[in-house]
Amino acid sequence: MSETKKLVAIIMGSSSDESIMKGAQDILDDFEIGYEKIISSAHRMPNKTSDFAKKLKQKGFEVVIAGAGKAAHLPGVIASYTTIPVIGVPIKTDDLGGLDSLLSIVQMPSGVPVATVAINGSKNAALLAIQILSIKYENISKKFEEYKLKQEN
Repeated sequence: MSETKKLVAIIMGSSSDESIMKGAQDILDDFEIGYEKIISSAHRMPNKTSDFAKKLKQKGFEVVIAGAGKAAHLPGVIASYTTIPVIGVPIKTDDLGGLDSLLSIVQMPSGVPVATVAINGSKNAALLAIQILSIKYENISKKFEEYKLKQEN
């Protein structure tokens, strides 16, 4: 993890989600974007989750990547407490293959938006966070343009 200012919060509902969410961390590391990773379940740790969400802006975070499986309420709960962008990562489950997670995240009520990527799509979540940050930060914008050119070649 980069020692620069932490612009992205990566939150997941369980330590079992870490292997999937590592993809986001790897992308942010490649772009040298600081982040903080925490584990906090919307259901099993509601107080920790709400406290963290309420302090996001105060801590200087500008984007949240939230991964969750099954009922997958974590991204929506985070979004209900903050005005910064939240990107939801549905985690694949043994029960329904991640469709349960996807539908729980993508079907947010009007007024509480959560951007949603593919099941287990934490790498794309990080790239979306980078695109959001690139609006404000020229250095991130340039790195993202280089990344896109590399992909093309």
